[in-house]
Amino acid sequence: MRRPLGAALLCLGSLAAISTPIATAHAASAPQAECRVYAAKPYVTAAGRIQASAARLGCDDTALVRIRVKRAVPGADPIVKSASRKGTNGRVTVRLRCAPGVYYAVVTDYRGNSGRSKPVRLGCSPTDAPAPAPTPTTTTTPRPTPTPSATPTKPTTAPTPAPSSTPSSAPGSSLSEEVVRLTNAERQKGGCGPLISDPQLRSAAQGHSDDMAAKNYFSHTSQDGRDMTARIKASGFSPMRAWAENIAMGQRTPADVVTAWMNSSGHRANIMNCAYTHLGVGVANSSRGIYWTQNFAKH
Repeated sequence: MRRPLGAALLCLGSLAAISTPIATAHAASAPQAECRVYAAKPYVTAAGRIQASAARLGCDDTALVRIRVKRAVPGADPIVKSASRKGTNGRVTVRLRCAPGVYYAVVTDYRGNSGRSKPVRLGCSPTDAPAPAPTPTTTTTPRPTPTPSATPTKPTTAPTPAPSSTPSSAPGSSLSEEVVRLTNAERQKGGCGPLISDPQLRSAAQGHSDDMAAKNYFSHTSQDGRDMTARIKASGFSPMRAWAENIAMGQRTPADVVTAWMNSSGHRANIMNCAYTHLGVGVANSSRGIYWTQNFAKH
């Protein structure tokens, strides 16, 4: 049975006339092909503890989801910590005292679904990016290669770019990449892997922000009738297994818009969905303010 990823919020047409910053989210209309579980790579928190999490998505039955953190050593890899929760869909997180070594996470829901993260070498310093580690003795499930910054800096550790009266709307602009960075920092807090900044998704997001700014509207549906599915497909991102979109208008900085999205359940669900692997961000200015678009997807 196909189930949508993320959550949906209705967009009221009257919102477009409000002068204060507004935002809306629309979840993926293309669901996962099946019920699945995912395990995120362990990392070291600011408190110096190892954290790992797993998620169960696209399911319609109740199951006990268990995550186990294993340490890669010669011979059989021992389980150093485990945790579980019972439910239909959701996330389970485990934390443990840090000791330098190679760790990975394994998840199962006892319904025939299982997953495994990539192994990482952790040095017990939250400022250290996890280094690539040897593959454990058992086979690991391949996952997309993360961006070079495997451990994104937390939003509070770097100054937010000052708002510009004419922000650059070109793909790869500093504003759009800052949104990607801040989004990955939020995902790291919840145990999700970083999203890869994708040029095709960025093209789709930028085109929608430009169109809304030029034609003075605020909607997930373009005025030519296209929805986010059509726009992402037209960008050339393929294959598409799941996708979602967040939009916002009026926020002055990347930090402002990411904070607004994280304070809304629909937007937050898209940002914190561990199943998504790629992200594109579009930023465009207008007399009404800045238009922001996030396009999430996975191959």
